[in-house]
Amino acid sequence: MNVQKRHEIFARLREHMPEPTTELHWSTPFELLAAVLLSAQATDVGVNKATARLFPVANTPQGIIDLGIDGLKEHIRTIGLYNTKAENLMKTCRILVENYNGEVPQTRKALESLPGVGRKTANVILNTAFGQPTIAVDTHIYRVSNRTRIAPGKDVIEVEKKLMRHVPREFRHDAHHWLILHGRYTCVARKPRCGSCVIEDLCEYPDKVDIA
Repeated sequence: MNVQKRHEIFARLREHMPEPTTELHWSTPFELLAAVLLSAQATDVGVNKATARLFPVANTPQGIIDLGIDGLKEHIRTIGLYNTKAENLMKTCRILVENYNGEVPQTRKALESLPGVGRKTANVILNTAFGQPTIAVDTHIYRVSNRTRIAPGKDVIEVEKKLMRHVPREFRHDAHHWLILHGRYTCVARKPRCGSCVIEDLCEYPDKVDIA
């Protein structure tokens, strides 16, 4: 995989998806943080259904605190692992109120100090809420990066570092969204839909499947 091929891959993804974004519903950095915290091992559709009930009632750190842990659990109980997620979200809200005036911090170190927030979540917040050119590597991005050979790596950290090194600067801000959406709908886990893939001729995956 060379520089020219990577550039063409992202140029085509941009043409195919000019304005990519997360499929989680949010309107403030805190709503995005809460939604991402709730999304672990859950679908975006499921999280959106839960936050559609939660956010009209409580969509700020203080609002969540006022709701109480039992009230929070009641609103998100349709999501897997809701007990643990409720505890983490409540702890995070208290930290935000006590240490950050209720605002979501804009540094990786501060974000990763919040309960339930790891590197991937921090990268999502920094990129999507604050416009920083970070790349959060989930299972979809890991798969696409290795299959296409855009940024092959043995673990998510290696893939992230290679993406940050190899993705052309002009595409870096949106690369996370293009790759995750490509992995979710085209380069799917079981049988990639190579026949309808806009980068099929550039992809270096040796076992292509002719499925539209």
